[in-house]
Amino acid sequence: MAPAMKIVFFLLTLVTVGMIIGALFQLAFIRRLEDSYDSEFPSFRRTQESQNDGSLQFLGGTSRWANDKEAQLLRVGFVKPEIISWSPRIILFHNFLSMEECDYLRAVAMPRLQISTVVDTKTGKGIKSDVRTSSGMFLNHEERKYPMIQAIEQRISVYSQVPVENGELIQVLRWKHRYEKNQFYKPHHDYFSDTFNLKRGGQRVATMLIYLSGNVEGGETYFPMAGSGECSCGGKMVQGLSVKPVKGDAVLFWSMGLDGESDSSSIHGGCEVLAGEKWSATKWMRQKTTS
Repeated sequence: MAPAMKIVFFLLTLVTVGMIIGALFQLAFIRRLEDSYDSEFPSFRRTQESQNDGSLQFLGGTSRWANDKEAQLLRVGFVKPEIISWSPRIILFHNFLSMEECDYLRAVAMPRLQISTVVDTKTGKGIKSDVRTSSGMFLNHEERKYPMIQAIEQRISVYSQVPVENGELIQVLRWKHRYEKNQFYKPHHDYFSDTFNLKRGGQRVATMLIYLSGNVEGGETYFPMAGSGECSCGGKMVQGLSVKPVKGDAVLFWSMGLDGESDSSSIHGGCEVLAGEKWSATKWMRQKTTS
């Protein structure tokens, strides 16, 4: 074998071994989180020890909830709701996920990220579009049975007051400015304007958007028809309201009004990521069961 071929073969072998080792470390990380989450709630325990901000004092102190698994699952005392708009209806939940839960969703999604698609109104299948410029994946039905995923879905259901079975599979997205410039999500509605997509579960009534990463410049979630002032969107000042991505925070907004009709003011988009890497998880909720 020629010297040049030996070098190429050696480099390919080295890269392959590196990828295998990296995958094993990732699997070990996911399994460790699953094992710990199945028996205890590590984020709740560690937050009790490390954060003494008095956020639970109005509930009678942290000891009151130390043995309450339901309260721990819902992160009672840590999740702080903030109504930021009545029309459209938008609620910002601070600390909705723990840091471990955010990292877990990212670790599960990383190996299967693909160029994001949108739903074709004629076939219901995903198609590429210039509306969304990101990488993403959907959790599958088996992953939905994982203890941590079940806990997150139960929390979404309780805070949104929409049954778990009415929710679509969670989608995880990544916007990465450093290597992929001009990544954004143009303003759009989450509700369907066709009849094909209404066959399974009816209309989308609400969306829970969860931020899985921090230290992002830009990347806001933008609601052009909310509020009465200006806001920052990808480094530009625009009319409307925007929510800055903060790791663990979640935005709940409604695509249908109190009258049961689609709310056109719920139009929203993702602003350009100027620096850093933005990760998010989205849960769409329907009128009826989707499973």
